[in-house]
Amino acid sequence: MTFLRRFWFRFENSGKPSPLNLGCGVTACDYDDALRILIDRVFRENPVPRIETVIEDVDVSTLDQKHVLPNMEAPNERGVWFPRGHK
Repeated sequence: MTFLRRFWFRFENSGKPSPLNLGCGVTACDYDDALRILIDRVFRENPVPRIETVIEDVDVSTLDQKHVLPNMEAPNERGVWFPRGHK
């Protein structure tokens, strides 16, 4: 049985308006799996911005109450749960 972990990535701010300026939430098997999901589903052919911090096993209740929590997918399945639209 594979256990899934929740990751919260914070990137260097691009200076352009983007939900990714708040961060990106990914549920994956491990850190390497989370990076693959980010590259394949969020950034695709675009370069991945510099990752400033990663919180492993993030408690989603600690994330931004006004922007992240009301605009995220369920974080209990493998994939991107914030921002929406990258399943």
